[in-house]
Amino acid sequence: MDRLLRYFLQQFIRRGTMNFTTASGVKFGCGDGTGEPVNVRFLTADAERRVLLNPELALGEVYMEGSFLVENGSIADALAILMDQPDIMPRWTRLQWWLRYLVRHVRQFNPRSRSKDNVARHYDLDGRLYSLFLDADKQYSCAYFETPDATLDDAQLAKKRHLAAKLLIRRGDRVLDIGSGWGGLGLYLAGMTGASVTGVTLSTEQLQVSNARAAEKNLTRSAKFFLEDYRDVSGPFDRIVSVGMFEHVGVDFYETYFKRCAELLSDDGVMLLHSIGRSEGPDATNPWIAKYIFPGGYIPALSEVLPAIERSGLLVCDIEILRLHYAETIKAWRERFMARREEAVRLYDERFARMWEFYLASCELAFRKQNLMNIQIQLARRQGVVPMTRDYIGREEARLRGLERGQRPRLQIAGE
Repeated sequence: MDRLLRYFLQQFIRRGTMNFTTASGVKFGCGDGTGEPVNVRFLTADAERRVLLNPELALGEVYMEGSFLVENGSIADALAILMDQPDIMPRWTRLQWWLRYLVRHVRQFNPRSRSKDNVARHYDLDGRLYSLFLDADKQYSCAYFETPDATLDDAQLAKKRHLAAKLLIRRGDRVLDIGSGWGGLGLYLAGMTGASVTGVTLSTEQLQVSNARAAEKNLTRSAKFFLEDYRDVSGPFDRIVSVGMFEHVGVDFYETYFKRCAELLSDDGVMLLHSIGRSEGPDATNPWIAKYIFPGGYIPALSEVLPAIERSGLLVCDIEILRLHYAETIKAWRERFMARREEAVRLYDERFARMWEFYLASCELAFRKQNLMNIQIQLARRQGVVPMTRDYIGREEARLRGLERGQRPRLQIAGE
């Protein structure tokens, strides 16, 4: 086993410096000797076998179980090396990738009942968990870092402002927020633009928080949240926004999604889709993420999204690619989580805390080292609805920034 482990790991790890200690005590190094070395240890032969047979699934599992240890640094340091190799995945796992790719339509088949179950698996966790690491407004999606020294709270506010500017909302507009989370974006749009916002979510935990926050802000008449699938919403709406929800739709439902949005959008309406995306072609969801974090989830390539938009009758008005913004967002989440990690252990247990640590670290490094990005696609039903140049975005952001200065309350840690 030691010889096999050494052979395959040395074939894969060709950059950086990673030193291994096997369960039997054998030591060997991998990489080209550059960078800060990271030392790791396998505690069981079973962990070694599983990582060799299915590394993309098993590495996270053996770390969760405590049979794979990082002896100096953190799991993020180890993943920074593993996810920065010339080959995105070990060559001996390519057959596994093809098998996952062939069955991805089955794994992503998300009718109404399955969609609700998938959402509950992740978003109906104890709300105190998310309060450990999110910003004060509980934004659980990519922030928008206007400057390198922006705080997480500032960057999340900038994200809401950027979205609002692209939506061109007029006072009294009917706005649909698909996948409304804990209500932060919907409440911002209602409070800053005078729009009438309808938010829909499949998470009972998020629904309760959203409506409670609307009551606290005296916005219950202009911001209402419902436990409802986007396929069942009644329209029409002047504006539609969806942030961090499209990743749960599934490839086979892209056409359904955009056709339903086209039906709900008024003739002079504007829609904005904010989603994680792949800068390369179609792929399969990482098996560890699919099993433990986002069942039924999938990150799309633009080549999968744009044909569905074209068939829906919607027109693409603008596409913006946000590079590295999510890496910085998740880095802030991971640092906050690690600072309060013991509270996560008390909420759940050590295994859960390790799982969440691996999740945040692996996602941050996927955006920083590999082919993930965020996309914002602006859509309309007809030409002429959106200005010909993008100058209006900066002007509207400046206007909203001025309104925020007059309304900004003292920031609190989410859950205070």
